[in-house]
Amino acid sequence: MTDSKKRKHLSPLDKSRAKGNMGMPSTQIYEVVRREGMEELARPVSSLFWSGIAAGIVLSLSIYCKAFLYGSLAGSSLQGVLSNCGYTVGFIIVILGRLQLFTENTISVVLPVLGNRTLSNFKCTARLWAVVFIANILGAWLSAFFAFHGAILPAEHMEAALAISHHLLEYSAIQTLLYGIPAGFMVASIVWVLPSAKGNEFWVIFIVTYMIALGAMTHVVAGATEWFLLALNHELSWLDVIFKCILPALLGNIIGGTGLFALISYAQVKDEI
Repeated sequence: MTDSKKRKHLSPLDKSRAKGNMGMPSTQIYEVVRREGMEELARPVSSLFWSGIAAGIVLSLSIYCKAFLYGSLAGSSLQGVLSNCGYTVGFIIVILGRLQLFTENTISVVLPVLGNRTLSNFKCTARLWAVVFIANILGAWLSAFFAFHGAILPAEHMEAALAISHHLLEYSAIQTLLYGIPAGFMVASIVWVLPSAKGNEFWVIFIVTYMIALGAMTHVVAGATEWFLLALNHELSWLDVIFKCILPALLGNIIGGTGLFALISYAQVKDEI
């Protein structure tokens, strides 16, 4: 029996079930992400800025929640493995809450530019990147400053936050950049996967960001909270925070999110759109 004859014997219910189990095609995922990017590019600067501030503050929860678990699991052989679950908290809130996170925008607002490479689109993307990145970093600094000087965390949790940040002191600028590439790639992959996650958005974000933490990769916004805490504790100079940490991580995240994931994602659909 040929395939066409087999299909004729399928009931309308069977056909409906088959259609419902089909995955979202890559062209449709591209269009969803592109439209979201266009909406972000059209938002006022003030909206982008305050959303970016909120994202920077909220993402610092990833560091604090990891520190809570790290301190609570002191002496356990699973301390490192389980404490990294806390790293996912800030990302889950930021992404599901639709706050402006720079590393998400390395793909979402880039796809409209790749599809329509006009000077206007390039300017809009540059504007959004600049506003959101500055706001994210400012939000992370505010969070670190008040956590360190404002006594809003118990002393033992602040000690734990510093302890989980110490591994970053061992990274050179090159290592910070290189470890930022997979982190940027993985955050961009979250943006690409979410449209077809079908109610599993929480687990997509959890698993991917947990792997970033477990792999000790560098995410420029989450890492900024750690670098700021170390600088406030006089373990890292402010010049090193900027030139050895934040800027290399930023470049790595852009390479991973835009230079790799966004370009690959666009290349696979450009002949079909």
